[in-house]
Amino acid sequence: MAKGKKDYFGLGRVVSILLCLFLGPIMGIVARFSEGKIIAGILRLFFGWNVLWVIDFILIVLNGSILRVINC
Repeated sequence: MAKGKKDYFGLGRVVSILLCLFLGPIMGIVARFSEGKIIAGILRLFFGWNVLWVIDFILIVLNGSILRVINC
């Protein structure tokens, strides 16, 4: 299995859960821009900040990874 970022900025699972819980919409956008995924960050900024952070929170709790729809 290839190594890759699973959560916010490579931080631990508990820290990622807390960040997502309290700063979810902002962290989702910042994480995409920091990974160099400009298109995904812009789409998240305008369309996905209100719903996708809830999905990120659920996914971090269940399996420790955030949702990455666009990998470009």
